[in-house]
Amino acid sequence: MTEAGRAAGVRIVCGTMNEIDRKNSVAPACPLCGKPVDAAFKPFCSKRCADVDLNRWLKGVYAVPVKEETDEDGERPPENDNER
Repeated sequence: MTEAGRAAGVRIVCGTMNEIDRKNSVAPACPLCGKPVDAAFKPFCSKRCADVDLNRWLKGVYAVPVKEETDEDGERPPENDNER
C-alpha cells in the first residue's frame, strides 16, 4: 500500500467479509419452523424438526409426482396379473 493510502486510512482486506456483506448474508433457517439451522441436523434446527419432516415423507404428505407409464402400444399396463 502506498504512503498516501495509509495516510487516508485506506485498508485492503482480502478474503474476509466486510460489514455490508455481514448485513446482507442471512443465516440459513429451518424449513419447518424458521429457527437457525444446527449443523448437526442440517438443514433443520433440531432432531424434532428432522423427525417431523421424515414423518411427513413416510405418511405420504410429501409426494414426488410421477408420470403414468404406458406400454409401447400406448395402453396402460394392467394393475396386477389377475386382470390379463
